[in-house]
Amino acid sequence: MLGPIAWRTPPVSYGPWERVTSLLTEGLVRRGVEVTLFATGDSITGARLEAVAEHGYAQDPSMDGRVWEALHIAHALKRSGEFDLVHNHVDWLPLALTAQWQAPMITTVHGFSGPAILPAYIASSSAFVSISDADRSPELDYLATIHHGIDPGELPFVTEPDDYLVSFGRIHPDKGTATAIEIARRAGRRLVICGLVQDADYFHAEVEPHVDGERVAFLGDVGADERARVLGYAAALLHPAEFDEPFGLSVIESMMCGTPVLAYRRGSMAEVLDEGVTGTAVTSIEEALSALPAVESLDRRHVHDRAVARFGVERMVDEYLRAYHSVLNQRPWARVQVGRVR
Repeated sequence: MLGPIAWRTPPVSYGPWERVTSLLTEGLVRRGVEVTLFATGDSITGARLEAVAEHGYAQDPSMDGRVWEALHIAHALKRSGEFDLVHNHVDWLPLALTAQWQAPMITTVHGFSGPAILPAYIASSSAFVSISDADRSPELDYLATIHHGIDPGELPFVTEPDDYLVSFGRIHPDKGTATAIEIARRAGRRLVICGLVQDADYFHAEVEPHVDGERVAFLGDVGADERARVLGYAAALLHPAEFDEPFGLSVIESMMCGTPVLAYRRGSMAEVLDEGVTGTAVTSIEEALSALPAVESLDRRHVHDRAVARFGVERMVDEYLRAYHSVLNQRPWARVQVGRVR
């Protein structure tokens, strides 16, 4: 399992790629699969751990992420002949070296940073898994779409929420944090904001001036326990993303708690939400204001149950195991036995 190394696996707080990598790795280990996880040295896993970087480069200004990712990938590449399969979660750089990998590769495309990286994908021999149908490139062939899964035990179901709304995600214009503030203001509702400040200028200009600790509270980049509490006790999650969202991990985390979602109809949202069951998708602030009462009145038990059925971690593990065997069965060097994919 070739994981990213911006953050620890699993991350302490922010780190969606690392979070999914961890959930999948631990799920495979529970199934008796032999897994070697290439991640940071401080990662926590039941798999065998291999590390070059002792901690995530995103938390250490002295580390050049490009250099440490290259060293990390080179270490896995050197060891690749020992494994039946390499599952890449590190974007394009391993793909530029697919001729040198000594095992077949499957790549989860967590989201394209832009069309300029596509040549590395097109030239590679990796099989590709998309995280939503909405996030597929017409220039690539895909083995499958596999939606992310999360552990329901990490996000307890809450039947009696508080009256606040929540905006949960990195603080960046793409995520529409300022739009969430405006929706809450015009609805006369309290808003709790959680997330890593990824765009400091945007935060200082569009978010921070509204934070008063009462009508708008900013809790920063919260950890797992606080995430469960804040999402679980919210009346609804506001997710007015201003870009084509590849998936939206906080959306399914919210639903797992029973908290319904009001999102902008961009990217994967129409695919991830069950309209009128787990939330609704709109296209403007005015539509959001009109839809909010109905969203908050949705049955939280139904929201939770649908999230468990569609986005439970064991479903994700099942689908990746099928994908692994599909790749291995097509390859002349396939030698894997059930329960031994690494």
